[in-house]
Amino acid sequence: MALVASIHVDAGWQLPDMQLTDVEGKPVALPSLMGEKGLLVAFTCNHCPYAIAVWPRLIRHAATLKAMGIATVAVNPNIHPDYPEDGVDAMREKIAEWGIDFPYLADTTQDVARAFEAQCTPDLYLFAADGGLYYHGRIDDYWKDEAKVTRQELLPAAEALVAGEPAPQPQHPTIGCSIKWRE
Repeated sequence: MALVASIHVDAGWQLPDMQLTDVEGKPVALPSLMGEKGLLVAFTCNHCPYAIAVWPRLIRHAATLKAMGIATVAVNPNIHPDYPEDGVDAMREKIAEWGIDFPYLADTTQDVARAFEAQCTPDLYLFAADGGLYYHGRIDDYWKDEAKVTRQELLPAAEALVAGEPAPQPQHPTIGCSIKWRE
């Protein structure tokens, strides 16, 4: 497991019109998931300790975001033969086990992760309803132990988005396991 940080992506960068697949193999167009106020795209997986630590918060925050008019989608870029614990069958199991009630999609070609320049799991991108990137940062200030979080970052960014305010600054990079790229 290599620790990697997300990289800077310019605000306003447009949500790409790309397709992923759900755990049943059906295509899902990324823009079709946009909520009335925005869309959170979370690159994540099943086995990375950073992603595992953040999953409960992501699931809980997704419900809060939904009430604000912001949809959530999780994208697994680690569909790689060397990592069966991140495979589609394992995703299906995690959806049931963790009670994930938003789309958890497979990036089987890794083209979506490459288009986003995603670096790690988790890597979070919050888009405004017009498809422009509003926030690219971490969920809060302590990934490892939620009890030690002193500052929420994703939720205040979402509140600012919905209120029509400028995006919060600075936007701190997320850290996590490197994406398991296929060559």
